[in-house]
Amino acid sequence: MSAMNHDLAALADIPRLTAWLDSNIPELGSGPLVTELIHGGTSNVVLTLDRGEGQMVLRRPPAVPPPGAERGVMREARVLTALKGTEVPHPVCHGTCEDPDVIGMPFYVMEKVDGWAGQLRDDDRIHNEPPFDKAPYEYGLTYAIVGGLIQLANVDYKTVGLEGFGKPDNFLERQVDRWAGQLASYPERYEGYEPRFLEGYDEVEAWLRANVRPTENVGIIHGDVATTNAMFRHGSPARLAALIDWELSTVGDPMLDMGWLCGGLRDERFPDMVSPQTLINVNNAPTKQALARYYCAGTGRDMAEFDYFCVLAGFKIGCVIEYKVAQAAAGILPKEVGEFFRKSIDAGFKRNGEFVRRIG
Repeated sequence: MSAMNHDLAALADIPRLTAWLDSNIPELGSGPLVTELIHGGTSNVVLTLDRGEGQMVLRRPPAVPPPGAERGVMREARVLTALKGTEVPHPVCHGTCEDPDVIGMPFYVMEKVDGWAGQLRDDDRIHNEPPFDKAPYEYGLTYAIVGGLIQLANVDYKTVGLEGFGKPDNFLERQVDRWAGQLASYPERYEGYEPRFLEGYDEVEAWLRANVRPTENVGIIHGDVATTNAMFRHGSPARLAALIDWELSTVGDPMLDMGWLCGGLRDERFPDMVSPQTLINVNNAPTKQALARYYCAGTGRDMAEFDYFCVLAGFKIGCVIEYKVAQAAAGILPKEVGEFFRKSIDAGFKRNGEFVRRIG
């Protein structure tokens, strides 16, 4: 998948940003500010900040932001600030700026974590740093992430100041309407995009409505858990340095993160159902159930809930990520980006449609 092109000067007005840093983050130093683009994705842009006394990282939406990106950046900063002092591996947030007059968008500045993350490359596969690019080392990566999710699920969101961060009342009961509504909004939002037939979508939506669970467990949800959104320590064994990319975080049932992480992995009951669109080498990763057993042991959750969260997460992923297909149709994103996500979304709904037919 082709990388996005970004005008660095348009992303960071050096004089204005320098003045803001002088007033708000003096610990970065007082030398001339040097910035470098280290990630220019479609959801957020990441820049390094260097004034001669060590680096920090700035996160902001791209010049053409996806729906909710500006709000998402500020929510991300808030949750990182709240997690300070907890056991959850996360980057320390040093400061936030909601004023768009500084660099054109709201942003925040966080520590630069020492570690590595999986990289999605042009072959549409996630590539890991050696030795985690092969068995048996790759196997431990998802376990390391789940260890972080256990720590996150065990945080009392009210104690750390996140009451009001989300709407936990009837969280699960509202999910299908929430994401189906967002999917339905794209034709009006993006000129040139037409609604698509998604094989498996109707079966998945109907199954979720018939099997909805009451919201009984409330905690912090990361919202976009993947090996590409985690930083690992260099060298084996697999150790989680930080969960990153918190812009989809909220308060609700944190087991949804497990469904998000595990949806494309091997199922011990249906080994034939691995999608060819899965971005990782699933043969070098644990099964869904192995990871779920680990998570449930650390959180006290019930394995019987797990299928529901895998299906719900897959539904949410498909509905949300379709905006990239819509933006490509509208000419905002390159056509190849839209095609990449189209194939992934189609494969996900088709797989989950078959999955709910099998489990009944």
